[in-house]
Amino acid sequence: MRGSAGTAKNERDAASAAARRDPQELWAMTHRATRIIGTDVRNAEGEALGDIKELVIEPRTGEIAYAVVSFGGVLGLGDKLFAVPWKALQLDARDHVFVLDVEKERLRQAPGFDPDRWPDMANAQWNTEVRRFYGQDRERVRPHPDSPASRSTTGGEAAPRR
Repeated sequence: MRGSAGTAKNERDAASAAARRDPQELWAMTHRATRIIGTDVRNAEGEALGDIKELVIEPRTGEIAYAVVSFGGVLGLGDKLFAVPWKALQLDARDHVFVLDVEKERLRQAPGFDPDRWPDMANAQWNTEVRRFYGQDRERVRPHPDSPASRSTTGGEAAPRR
């Protein structure tokens, strides 16, 4: 019985500590995907770029591989979507936004896709192109060796190279 009393006290202490945390610190902790989707994205200068529409998970690791962002309203890019490598985004817990350190003009050349024709995000060529654009070319999503994406060189509907 003594162990369960100690466990209950530890749980109360942890709950009390969590209640005293700064709201900014709480925002920086683990979140449901629905809380991230819809979050604004800004550049390092604080200019609005767009918002997160979807998250893409790498199934073998369970990590977020990409945030799918719409820049259309801000940059005049229409209904195109853009897969931004998750590690290219930095959380600004104070303002509850994500920061993408890319100038607005450069984003006009970002590889994007039509919302109705998503690319094969496990395709190595597509993956390399997107990660290179955002300066994340050392990391990439690796397709399962038995998947068609690991044998394909063209994959889905990736944007043409510019």
